[in-house]
This record gives sequence, structure tokens and C-alpha cells, in this order.
Amino acid sequence: MWARREAILGTCPRSAITAESQTTVEEFFIRRRLGLMDEEHLTARQVEAFAILEKVLAAEIKYEQHDARAAS
Repeated sequence: MWARREAILGTCPRSAITAESQTTVEEFFIRRRLGLMDEEHLTARQVEAFAILEKVLAAEIKYEQHDARAAS
């Protein structure tokens, strides 16, 4: 069993990560850091994946900020 906030899985998520999904996550962070998120040059699949990753990243940042305020 694996859980993190709203996500609950019956198996470890690490074993479900494919080379393609890892590449997509890495590309997301590289493009984000370099400011290369121009949707015109992305596939529909990349746009969808990057939108999901952006939402999850924003939630993680918000949670960390809330957690840091609660700790102080």
C-alpha cells in the first residue's frame, strides 16, 4: 500500500514508472526551467502531461508552504 495526500495505490508507484513517463517528467522540468513551454511545439500528449504535472507541482508547493507556516 502506498499513499500520499489524495493518492492511494495498492502497489509501489516506482514499479509503474516507464522510461517514457520518466522522460516526460524530466522534459517538463527542463522546459519549465528554461521557459520553453510553448504549446505550439509540443504534442497533444505532452501538453496534457505537462498540464497535469504543473497542477501536481503547484499542489506540492502549496502544501510545503502551508506545512512550513504550520511548523513556525
